[in-house]
Amino acid sequence: MMPVSRRSMLAGLGAGFLTGGKRLKAMVPQDETAGHRAVDGDDRERVDWVEKLTITVGQKKGDVVGQDDKVIQAAVDYVARLGSGTVKIGPGVYRLRNSIHLPSGIHLEGCGAETVLTKIPSQKVMLAADSDWYDQEITLAGVADFRIGDAVTLVGKNPHHGGAQVIKRTLVARSGNRFKLNEGLRKNLWTSEMPTCESLFPLLTSENCSDVLIENLCLDGNRANNANLNGNFGGNIFLQDCQRFHIRNVESRNYNGDGISFQICHDVHVEKCHIHSNQGNGLHPGSGSQRPIMRGNLLEDNNIGLFWCWGVKHGLAEQNQMHGNRSQGMSIGHNDTDNVMRDNDIKRSGKVGVLFRDDSRGRDFWANRNVLENNRIIDSGGEGGIAIDILGNTKDTLIARNTIRETRASAKRRGIRIAASVERLKLLENVIEGFEVPMVDERNP
Repeated sequence: MMPVSRRSMLAGLGAGFLTGGKRLKAMVPQDETAGHRAVDGDDRERVDWVEKLTITVGQKKGDVVGQDDKVIQAAVDYVARLGSGTVKIGPGVYRLRNSIHLPSGIHLEGCGAETVLTKIPSQKVMLAADSDWYDQEITLAGVADFRIGDAVTLVGKNPHHGGAQVIKRTLVARSGNRFKLNEGLRKNLWTSEMPTCESLFPLLTSENCSDVLIENLCLDGNRANNANLNGNFGGNIFLQDCQRFHIRNVESRNYNGDGISFQICHDVHVEKCHIHSNQGNGLHPGSGSQRPIMRGNLLEDNNIGLFWCWGVKHGLAEQNQMHGNRSQGMSIGHNDTDNVMRDNDIKRSGKVGVLFRDDSRGRDFWANRNVLENNRIIDSGGEGGIAIDILGNTKDTLIARNTIRETRASAKRRGIRIAASVERLKLLENVIEGFEVPMVDERNP
């Protein structure tokens, strides 16, 4: 028998695989879950378990019974301790004194419009004593209904340069008007700068977490009885430094701020949500967020329907309806690049249908390399309204196959305005109807 070299053995094996291709294909599992097992440390497990951990919350019956944030948070924390699972919230109105904090791996589910999470009216009190950056307590001036367990937002000015500072904490102990906080301040709150304590917070929030599903809930921010909380710090849903969150079939309404805001969050999907009647932005994909998908949502009666914040990239907004938003239907600007906005209906915007902002503070902070295609942009702004307003040094934009229509008296409204410094703009097969001036191109006066 002749000796077999390693090279000839490998060649023979390769030939066998090539000639036996059909047999090799048959060996590959056709079901992607076939052969998978739960293995320690594998966070991409694909076993389709028949029954999974579910904890129910109800106002009269359930695994946890009550009607405030404490019962919901208790259920969430129980599931989180065991790794992952579902918290199912039953019908009723749940009044929150603190946010529901969502850890990784949680599925939070309600019963649609029958499950309403809302918040208490906000209160605002001045601080009565100085707190240094290393302190973990505050002293309040005056009488107010602050309780242990309440979420608060502390607002003041930096005593050294006057810049605003916002600190979100929870009250965990008290002696009279002196309260201990769940964490240290890490910023100075000196009475010389008139700092305040307010009962403002997001209804649902998460930080540095991943793989969460929120669905079938109604979130009501009680806007009429609450002060404003900026969308960089709050909203009915507020996420910070998170990944792979899915939000679907959620009604987010009446927040004195944003409906849904997420900052430096990646692969967030917001689908089939009704986001309306918020003081700020309806949907706010925030600073540095990568690959957001926003599909099939109804955004109406917000200040801005969809606000692309800073540095949002490779996102997709499609098949959304943006109706009757008070400023813009959609706004994109500061370093928001490589996004696609398609097949949306943008109607009755208060000022502009779609705004490409002039973010001129840096060397090149404009919204470059974006696509706006196959949208319907109807009846934008007042007498001087503009359907699509492209400002600043915006570059490499494709505006294609959009229907841009004015059904009212034309007045001084314009279909498209292009600023003088816009570069490499491609306009393709757009239909512009009903305007006295369909297009103003300031590049060619």
